[in-house]
Amino acid sequence: MLRRTSSFLACIYLLSTTFQVVAAKPKVTIASGPIAGTSTKLASSTATVDQYLGIPFAKSPPERFAPPEDPTAWKKELNASAIKPACIQQFNYPESTREFTTRLYNNPPVPESEDCLYLNVYAPSSKPPPGGRAVLFWIYGGNLVFGSGGLPAYDGTSFAANQDVIVVTHNYRTNVFGFPNSAELPAGSQNPGFLDQRKALAWVQQNIAAFGGDPSKVTIFGESAGGYSVKQLVSVPPKPLPFRAAIMQSQAAALEGGSTGWEALSTALGCQTAPSEIECVRTASAIDIKSIIERNALDFPPVIDGVTQTSNVAAAITFDTAAQVPLLIGTNSEEGRVFAVGIQNVDDQLSALLPGQPLLQAAIKAAYPPAVYQTPYRIAAAIITDLVFQCPAAALANLAASTGYDVWRYWFDASFPNTQYFPDAGVYHGSEITQVFGTYPREGATEQQVELSKYMQTAWANFAKDPAKGPGWPKLRSQVLDLQDLGGKGSNGGFNIAEEAVDYRCPIYAPIIAVRGL
Repeated sequence: MLRRTSSFLACIYLLSTTFQVVAAKPKVTIASGPIAGTSTKLASSTATVDQYLGIPFAKSPPERFAPPEDPTAWKKELNASAIKPACIQQFNYPESTREFTTRLYNNPPVPESEDCLYLNVYAPSSKPPPGGRAVLFWIYGGNLVFGSGGLPAYDGTSFAANQDVIVVTHNYRTNVFGFPNSAELPAGSQNPGFLDQRKALAWVQQNIAAFGGDPSKVTIFGESAGGYSVKQLVSVPPKPLPFRAAIMQSQAAALEGGSTGWEALSTALGCQTAPSEIECVRTASAIDIKSIIERNALDFPPVIDGVTQTSNVAAAITFDTAAQVPLLIGTNSEEGRVFAVGIQNVDDQLSALLPGQPLLQAAIKAAYPPAVYQTPYRIAAAIITDLVFQCPAAALANLAASTGYDVWRYWFDASFPNTQYFPDAGVYHGSEITQVFGTYPREGATEQQVELSKYMQTAWANFAKDPAKGPGWPKLRSQVLDLQDLGGKGSNGGFNIAEEAVDYRCPIYAPIIAVRGL
């Protein structure tokens, strides 16, 4: 589904936030050895935040295509004052697609390396409360194709300074390096990227107390493919459970599987006749691999292994094999705008999305009248929004609520001139992230943008601090107006609306969701 355009599933991280470096050099000792970080202040806050950047949570570089291993211990103090490179990313050709994607999601270009399994900790410098602080563990988006935990949009300083929580961001392997689809990999180890996430969570359990955090108070949160990753962590949870709550921002619908990408890569490298294909590909240059997968737009979706990913999230939730934790689930009102750029014919788009289903295509098209949506671009964007994000999120949230989960739901509906990075962008996929992190551009920021960011950040932090109480609005199915509209009608905060106000077209998509899964 949307494989050609879904490499846009990531956050926007063109921003400017002002920091003041403090002379102090905070120090901690973790299981692997001593660490020295840096201290900083936001220009808008009196609180000092300790940043520990580039801490190895696993042996790095890892063996290519293999599960992560424990990091090598050190005795000399580790300088944790700089972000480490991203894992190898995939920005597909043709050139027009690559230019658009990199301009939005990799500008300026960040260094890349297979030596990338590092994480970053943002912690208030002040003494923690008894028992330690709540921890927010972030998983970035990028369709499991690109992304980095060290992007400026994901800087946890504002969260730590304003909400008295600890934020952890990390890198995990994506594309073929994280999801190789090789038949030679042992069962349970086919998704190194998902295993990286779990390794970083295990690191948090072992070490976060040294930073003033409480390992029993971890909330995982992520956007797009990061939200999808959160969903899989909930559905196929690690044991013992390393988190107590989960937030899914714009989590994508079920991802497709297949090994054609691996086969094409192996052929291009001349490895199909080797005694071991995977060992042959392991010896290839990372630069060569990156070039091949980008120029051929190869897909490397995760394997359904029952260990890190399930194809039946609904069954996991219904039959209590999923983690029984409070959930916060939401979407943006115009997710599809970033994916619909350049679309001029809605019929062609529907044919690509739903091949061989002309009656369903016609029914969907009729639900988006041109008089309301004005242009083919906006119609296509609205269809993508509902089909890929809005309706699957609604189905997931309501299924969980109906089976006894505590669920809260939001609908982000605000756009700002200083984050409109392409024409008629609206409330596009990923545009809520800098509002949540407080990393939106300061230049040109409106009063609504400033105040709404404070409101959303507080809601996320409240949920992390006490998941049972929720983010500050009614729990799903507790009353008629049970969906929080964030920023709608120019609001500086949120107000409650009925789910039907935004889900009224979802019955059209219910048969598709039933077949494709949550």
